[in-house]
Amino acid sequence: MLYKVRSLGLQGISGYEVTAECDLSGGLPNFDIVGLPDAAVKEARERVRAAIKNSGYAFPVGRITVNLAPANRRKSGTVYDLPILVGILAAAGVLDWTDPDCAFVGELSLSGTLRPVVGMLPMALAARQAGIQRLFVPADSAPEATLAEGLIVYPVETVQQLADHLSGRDPIPPAPPWTGETADLPLPDFAEVRGQEPVKRMLEIAAAGGHNVLMVGPPGSGKSMLARRFPSILPPMTRREALETSKIHSVMGLTSKERPLLTQRPFRAPHHTISAGGMAGGGNPYPRPGEISLAHNGVLFLDELPEFHKDVIEVLRQPMEEGTVSVVRSAAAETYPSRFTLLCAMNPCKCGWYGHPSGRCRCSPGQVKQYLGKLSGPMLDRIDLFAQVPPLEFENLADRAPGESSAAIRARVLQARQRQQERFGPRGPACNGGMGQKELRQYCALDAEGQALMKGAYEHMGLTARSYDRILRVARTIADLDGAETIQSHHLAEAIQYRQSDYFPL
Repeated sequence: MLYKVRSLGLQGISGYEVTAECDLSGGLPNFDIVGLPDAAVKEARERVRAAIKNSGYAFPVGRITVNLAPANRRKSGTVYDLPILVGILAAAGVLDWTDPDCAFVGELSLSGTLRPVVGMLPMALAARQAGIQRLFVPADSAPEATLAEGLIVYPVETVQQLADHLSGRDPIPPAPPWTGETADLPLPDFAEVRGQEPVKRMLEIAAAGGHNVLMVGPPGSGKSMLARRFPSILPPMTRREALETSKIHSVMGLTSKERPLLTQRPFRAPHHTISAGGMAGGGNPYPRPGEISLAHNGVLFLDELPEFHKDVIEVLRQPMEEGTVSVVRSAAAETYPSRFTLLCAMNPCKCGWYGHPSGRCRCSPGQVKQYLGKLSGPMLDRIDLFAQVPPLEFENLADRAPGESSAAIRARVLQARQRQQERFGPRGPACNGGMGQKELRQYCALDAEGQALMKGAYEHMGLTARSYDRILRVARTIADLDGAETIQSHHLAEAIQYRQSDYFPL
């Protein structure tokens, strides 16, 4: 007897519908799974067999063939355990049930209990798009599945509980939509930072417009401390942004039943020993998202930037421009979103003390040049704000008065972002940092004084077309923070000032 059960699969960060076709026929006992399964899917035979027996049912004797359709797409993971079990029990006549609007997803333990699966959110979104109305998932994955909205999600704990529900003996109550804690997690506050007011101003501009920042300074000047507090002034994510980001984290197993939805912008800080594949994404045979995709709609912080391998730094160039990264492997090619704010920190030389008033730098001019030369011109051209973080004076450290709080800075950032949303509309860029040529021409026009100022900077600093556009974007953000409708000369002058660096003459 043939029985078909609807299920869902995962490819990249997107879900798709899968049909488990279970056929029971006479012959020698055999259990085959076909449809391009990987090792984890093939091992479902033993999990399903043990789960059926340990749930009090007899495992059918005969030839069992399970086809996971479409058969031309590779299947991976443990999400097909539950639909295979339901199909076998229904084909054997143990379950007298049929409902074409249902789908099943879940991993089985040998005892018949269900374990949570990764990637539940993208699969639930795919189920809604496929017209599935009722979705049976492990109880711990149910909160994440309810985020898709428009689905009736049933949290299943055991095989016996599912059988009782399908037979009508003991219905499972649907899982309520997740409405858990949405408040931001506590973050370090800028009030704890002593001095460095110009750098705080740059970070405020970066948060308001989504601009990339490079901080250069000696050890102990506060670069990492400032970076760790940067998320506290970022605006909250919209519902669309939260779902986009949560999908990626769900696929990587970084969500939980307590917090299935990311309500706070991600802050990723990979170690400098990371590989290019770990940064951009990769893996064999199926590519997985990397750090730049996990930082989507958030911040990617690279501390000690020159210590990263050169290929790791250079792999950031295309994603920073396009907002996506394409990962090609022999088995599949995937495109992942990667719109992030790049926040970097570095010392001015290998020993860290080049230019320090104490004069304790041990590096020769050639060594300093070699150290700074690890950053290519094309990469530096994609940085919007260059922040020089000087060593703190004793008076700054001795001052016990708290600095300006993150809440006060964030209020100004939110006002600037609100102006940008009203300007661009729902279909435009999310912030000034994402403006294209059309928006630059429309919203970043300069008057005669601004044109003359920009021409002088372009010729004197040797700017490129890309850096020219980036200065305009930063100037637009400064004008938004100032509440100005147009870019004025002092807004442009401040943006040009942030483009200059004693270490990287651009």
